[in-house]
Amino acid sequence: MKETPLSNCEKRFLLRAIEERKRLDGRQCYDYRNIRISFGTDYGCCIVELGKTRVLGQVSCELVSPKPNRATEGILFFNLELSPMASPAFEPGRQSELLVKLNRLLERCLRNSKCIDTESLCVVAGEKVWQIRVDLHLLNHGGNIIDAASIAAIVALCHFRRPDVSVQGEEVTLYTPEERDPVPLSIHHMPICISFAFFKQGTYLLVDPSEQEERVMDGLLVIAMNKHREICTIQSSGGIMLLKDQVLVCSKITGVKVAEITELIQKALANDQKVRKEGGKFGFAESIPNQRITAFKIEQSPIDTDDVQERAEEIIAKATSPSEALANPVLWAPGTAQIGEGVENSWGDFEESEKEEEEISEEKSPTTEDQTMEMGDTSVGTKNKKDETIVLSDSEEEDVIILEPEGAQKNRAETSYRQDIASKKTGSKKKRKSCSYKKH
Repeated sequence: MKETPLSNCEKRFLLRAIEERKRLDGRQCYDYRNIRISFGTDYGCCIVELGKTRVLGQVSCELVSPKPNRATEGILFFNLELSPMASPAFEPGRQSELLVKLNRLLERCLRNSKCIDTESLCVVAGEKVWQIRVDLHLLNHGGNIIDAASIAAIVALCHFRRPDVSVQGEEVTLYTPEERDPVPLSIHHMPICISFAFFKQGTYLLVDPSEQEERVMDGLLVIAMNKHREICTIQSSGGIMLLKDQVLVCSKITGVKVAEITELIQKALANDQKVRKEGGKFGFAESIPNQRITAFKIEQSPIDTDDVQERAEEIIAKATSPSEALANPVLWAPGTAQIGEGVENSWGDFEESEKEEEEISEEKSPTTEDQTMEMGDTSVGTKNKKDETIVLSDSEEEDVIILEPEGAQKNRAETSYRQDIASKKTGSKKKRKSCSYKKH
């Protein structure tokens, strides 16, 4: 998956801002982004954050046979991985030109500069040596990968501890961390890469370019230097011609930045070592800042507890005395009660009132015979039990509902049908008579 390209408007905006000595994140031209270093629970594991760029470094070791031409030297191996998690522009399982260039630059910066004493990694000459492997994983791409990767690699190497080894004759004994304390690596100096981006064919210079600035830059200059101002490697890419004065200015800026970063690394390593000795909490989980979600924050303030008893006595003395105790509850009926003096509860006569209402409804309800007389002769003329009319009524105000058997309903339908036919015949006869009167 290819990364989203910048539009022409965005490119013109970035270049115009650089011409005016302005950057999108508010930095000046020679400012470096904030660096944050956190260590894992195991030795040799760290995360370096350079702005939004995050790199995870992990160092491991194993006993292997040495190279034939260097029988008394250990082996250093560096591997940088660009995963799609960091940016959609990186494809998994495929080495791009950028990845090859970054790996070669890391090897020249750290291995070829002899920052680590490889001879101290030899256990038995020509037979057993330590192979140190440094794996770097890019977690998030925010620009300037090489600087963050070089810092993560040197921090992980300084933090790493290898197991202790003893040799007796031809027998090699490897001790666990519980048996003997692990041994740190022998590091001579700490080379750190500093990147410079050039714009408008070298007219404008920026330190520590971001991702968007890297897309519009014309060239890149990377200088690796230690705090003793010794240049370990230098590389220029982009096809631009740089003057001698520009390179000298970049080297002076590199010396200042490397000294600041080296001091930051040493402080972070000393703080982690102090926490581990004191038995405090350490690791990535403990290094995450405690961010609160609540909007209001109350700062802690000391409370004076010397005169607590005297103050409590004063408060009790000034407080009003409670009122007299209330009388016992009076039970008028099951489920009801009254506390103190008040109006008598009438809910106790509920059963008597219910009986009176039932007697009144029985007296007012009409008989079934009266209701059948009002409904007509059809209900009276039925004498059989099958054809009896059933009347349901609760009171005089409600409607009367009559339930009739099927035979009575059929008889009523037949009589109504006959009445309709008879009315039609009488109507037709009247019309005929009126027509005969008109003829006369």
